[in-house]
Amino acid sequence: MHPNPVFRGTDAEHSLALSRARSFGTLAVNGAATPLLAHIPFLLSDCATHAGLHLVRSNPIARRLKDGPLDATLSVMGPDSYISPDWYEAADQVPTWNYVSVAFTGQIELMPDEALHSLLAFQSAHFENQLLPKTPWTSEKMSEGIMEKMMRAIVPIRFAITDMQSTWKLGQNKPEHVRTAAAKHVAQHGLGSGTSTLADWMQTPPSSR
Repeated sequence: MHPNPVFRGTDAEHSLALSRARSFGTLAVNGAATPLLAHIPFLLSDCATHAGLHLVRSNPIARRLKDGPLDATLSVMGPDSYISPDWYEAADQVPTWNYVSVAFTGQIELMPDEALHSLLAFQSAHFENQLLPKTPWTSEKMSEGIMEKMMRAIVPIRFAITDMQSTWKLGQNKPEHVRTAAAKHVAQHGLGSGTSTLADWMQTPPSSR
């Protein structure tokens, strides 16, 4: 997380909305030599106190969970873009990168295997409903026994969330006319992901507490 407090004060509701919209992030736990990482879809609970996810059974994180719960961080990236100094239309600027990120910390643990089917059904329904009017996919479309066979390769995991920190680095440390000038160029020439959304947020940063 960026240490500058001007990028750290956005209301939690915006960070939660971003995380729910993305529902994909990087799970990290401490390893013996280096951090262990897994890129995973997840779903936050309505109260945002926990998230459901799954891992391939052979994943190093999943194997370590056999010995008990693990402290973990789940990082969610929002839009981002390189910012050219010229885009500020002001003197004495330097290159930077604007971005939005959310980090959840807490503890992960294995759930009973019996919870896997409902977890997967809940996840697929969440994402399939975003594709309407396409008829949602359900596991009932699969041949008999195939779903059960495939599920043996993965494990359900519950992530109990104890804290959430976020960075909304949108140029809030710049004068408004400088920030909005850069936003115009991000919309036209941004180098990154989700640059049109980033430009909108640079124009009008989400509310802060």
